[in-house]
Amino acid sequence: MLRFISILAIAVFISMVTFSCSQKTSVKDGSEYQYEVLSPWAEVDAIPLRGISPRLDSLSGKKIGLFANFKRAARPIQAEVERRLKERFPDIETSLFDSRLPNVTETETVNKEKFTAWAKEMDAVIAAVGD
Repeated sequence: MLRFISILAIAVFISMVTFSCSQKTSVKDGSEYQYEVLSPWAEVDAIPLRGISPRLDSLSGKKIGLFANFKRAARPIQAEVERRLKERFPDIETSLFDSRLPNVTETETVNKEKFTAWAKEMDAVIAAVGD
């Protein structure tokens, strides 16, 4: 009995779809169908957009921060970045911020304050995710 009701429901559904697709609807502009596209984004964003930071004209003589996240390969990546930067720009100064926490800006207030103070001292920061 349950199988019969399921088959009947499917047959009714198919006939309804077939019937509705066979009906021609016209709109003002003469096209056959009209679609309304909706945006998944809200009308107002609470955080205003802001552009990216201006690019440095050169790295020579600059203080570059090297941010290594908590993953295993981040520190070796930054060590290699530092080696190559100093090879190319001998007068560059680098500073490593080694984070052992998954999210440096939200998990711990003390770490967030250290990170913010460190970042403000840098001319630019290079981040490494050790995946």
